[in-house]
Amino acid sequence: MVPLPIFISLVVILIAKWVHKWCHPKSNGTLPPGSMGWPLLGETLHFFASTTSLDIPPFIRQRMEKYGAIFKTSLVGEGVIVSTDADLNYFIFQKEGVLFESWYPYTFTQIFGTNSLLNLHGSVFKYLKNMVLNLVGPESLMTMLPEVEATSNRYLTMWSTQDTVDLKETTAQMIFDLTGKKLISYDSQKSSEDLRGYFEAFIKGLISFPLNFPGTSFHRCLQGRKKAMKMLKDMLEERRQRPRQTQSDFFDYVLKEVERKDTMLTEDIALDLMFVMLFASYETTSVALTLAIKYLSDHPSFLQQLTEEHEAIIKRRENPDSGLSWSEYKSMKFTFQIINETMRLANIAPVIFRKALKDIKFKEYIIPAGWAVMVCPPSVHLDPNTYKHPLEFKPSRWEGVDTHMASRKFMVFGGGLRVCVGADFAKLQMAVFLHCLVTKYKWKAVKGGEIVRSPGLQFPNGYHINVSQI
Repeated sequence: MVPLPIFISLVVILIAKWVHKWCHPKSNGTLPPGSMGWPLLGETLHFFASTTSLDIPPFIRQRMEKYGAIFKTSLVGEGVIVSTDADLNYFIFQKEGVLFESWYPYTFTQIFGTNSLLNLHGSVFKYLKNMVLNLVGPESLMTMLPEVEATSNRYLTMWSTQDTVDLKETTAQMIFDLTGKKLISYDSQKSSEDLRGYFEAFIKGLISFPLNFPGTSFHRCLQGRKKAMKMLKDMLEERRQRPRQTQSDFFDYVLKEVERKDTMLTEDIALDLMFVMLFASYETTSVALTLAIKYLSDHPSFLQQLTEEHEAIIKRRENPDSGLSWSEYKSMKFTFQIINETMRLANIAPVIFRKALKDIKFKEYIIPAGWAVMVCPPSVHLDPNTYKHPLEFKPSRWEGVDTHMASRKFMVFGGGLRVCVGADFAKLQMAVFLHCLVTKYKWKAVKGGEIVRSPGLQFPNGYHINVSQI
């Protein structure tokens, strides 16, 4: 029997070796500088610390100042190379499927599903991407424009009869109702289930520490997913039993693809696809739209310039009461400057994850195979060397700049093969809503509007405004 003092000494030595190995991971070259933090926990708590600024998050800025543009850390048990380097970011996006592949933390996988767009690669990913473009591609958006305008007008009319509305909450409901109808013919007024309510806990638990027991953010996320997935699965079974003669929504199209003999689409992939699209369709756009209107409230001169652009569109029409045309939408130059500047400052996707498929040499560093890589868009969008006075809301900085595609300097919708397929849909909804708002209504801020980033952008107290007809 080993004497107790010797046993304790052995345990201490083993723990010390384990901690040393954790803090000094091996590689076939020079790893970027940085700290791995505590074993298993890493630097997760620092990463999730809240900030009330739209500036580069303190977790990132402090390490940039200490280690440089590329550094290592550990989050939720994973070794991570963090890139705030515009050239490395661009390199990562361009080498998708060759040197890097999409990867997200365990919590993402569990919440969005193992068969979601986030986790699929190669031909299956391209197949699903083309399916989604069938719904939100340019041709579909042209036909969807009148419906987006009608929805915006309907909600604005309703809000004008109320004392105040929480803009973040009400725009989220407006967009969810529109996309829910297009995706699954969902009507929140008639449905016995609150589908959007199932998604509400996701934002706080999306990148949370994976502790799955009652009371934790992660547990609430999984419960919400379970209820939403059950609703979608029940809907799928009902449509199988009662097939529709004509395609009425995107779910009908997806179901036909599932039933094809040569399909790449399984039922599980189809359900995860619908789940992700329902969530992504409303949350990010409602945050951006709320921030845009807050900026316009704070900058009357920009609001005046925006109003003049949209009033000019109406004046040029033969019939002032006719709806927006596609050519009118495409002519909104200052509107798109407002949207671009809002998205630059909002950084709706504060981090984008990939995983290295092999050892990769970049500059003097090695990115080891199997390590996660975290691209940090705010470090690019708020770089004073790229954007003068980066925290200043200045739409004119986009005058004459083509941002249709992602670039080294602008990656609000990601980049490479995985650039967000819903980007044009989000821009359409924002532009059309702003058109309806500034040509028919006026508003004033009542309360709220404070922001918190942890790491996603939130309005913890909402943004309450009073809307009235002109």
